[in-house]
Amino acid sequence: MMRSRVVAGSRDLSQEKLDLKKEKLSSAEELTGKLDKQSEQDKLMNSVLENDKQTIDDGKLLNDAINSGFSSFTPDMMFEKLVKDYSMAKHIYGEKIIRALFGYDPDYIEKNVSIPEFQRELKKRIAERIEGMKERKLIDKSMSLTEKGYELASIVLYSEELNRLAPKGLIGEKLHKKKNSYGEKQEIRPYKKDDSYRDFAVRMTIKTALRRGHGKASAIDFRSYTHMSKGRVNVIYAVDSSGSMKGKKIENCKRAGVALAFKAIEEKDKVGLIVFGKDVRTRIMPSADFPMLLSEISRIRASNETDIAATIKSSIELFPDDDSAKHLILLTDALPTVGENPQEDTLKAASVAKAAGITISLIGINLDNKGAELAEKITEIGEGKLYIAKETEDIDVLVLDDYYGLS
Repeated sequence: MMRSRVVAGSRDLSQEKLDLKKEKLSSAEELTGKLDKQSEQDKLMNSVLENDKQTIDDGKLLNDAINSGFSSFTPDMMFEKLVKDYSMAKHIYGEKIIRALFGYDPDYIEKNVSIPEFQRELKKRIAERIEGMKERKLIDKSMSLTEKGYELASIVLYSEELNRLAPKGLIGEKLHKKKNSYGEKQEIRPYKKDDSYRDFAVRMTIKTALRRGHGKASAIDFRSYTHMSKGRVNVIYAVDSSGSMKGKKIENCKRAGVALAFKAIEEKDKVGLIVFGKDVRTRIMPSADFPMLLSEISRIRASNETDIAATIKSSIELFPDDDSAKHLILLTDALPTVGENPQEDTLKAASVAKAAGITISLIGINLDNKGAELAEKITEIGEGKLYIAKETEDIDVLVLDDYYGLS
């Protein structure tokens, strides 16, 4: 049965900074796979764990750049845009990137950007910032992100998301579907000789004896539980990377992907990834390889249109052909826009997926009425849940909530 959940806005949750100790994060790494096998990765992770400000600031800047849709820095052009049209520069790069590159509060820059002496200071600062990242080998001579740069971005993304979720009690919490590895107790039936003592239903046996007027329970009154074996779950996280997702939206959706991968793999389930826009760009089968998933999630950037039908079809191909539970989480902020009849194609794809044993949930970000109507049809066909979020701040909570409900 499909259920809807409407999030009126960003929840007023505590933003208190949690000082996670190195041991705590190291323990988390053991559960999700070793994040850093190479010595360079070790150094980056240790710097983040030890709260090295320069390293963390670099990682945040690189993440913001990726989320804004570009993977290279052009200091001369950025400076020129800032001086000629500050409003346009703020729209293109965002306040966080401007603050990180130029070292001043954006409002202060806007007030003083026309002063020649201040312009010289701004040009000097961005040159020093870029040169520093080149020296630390986070960007190369062409100003493009290096593999080390992407690695640092992913580590900072991972660390920040764990810091964010820990105060909410969402890290370390075990799913109720895993309470009993032997299986969850289901129906009551008459006791059989070969039943395990663990299955013996004491209360139901007593109730049956009393109902029959027996002073003592006899063999014919004995009752036992049946158990439903809990198989593993395969989840595919499908992220809309169309142009409208640029910036804060894509950042929070990536955080949600990190949270899902972390928690599901900790629970011995597997997570796959699809990144879609005008076409499907990234296709990863459900996997328990957390470092690989983290790396791919951190690289997501926004551009182009939306093709949800192709995304659903891709998920059918990626799920394993076995008896495991298969669940697709679609995350989008718009109606499908690719093809002659994109909405019809999407609903057909959802029907094919359901016939293949795949359930579909959808998180719609600030959808209009038409978008919400289509989203409801998709989740109704896919027998999943629909979440309509007006803000993206707590998308990670919604994604985890959906995953927790799969048991």
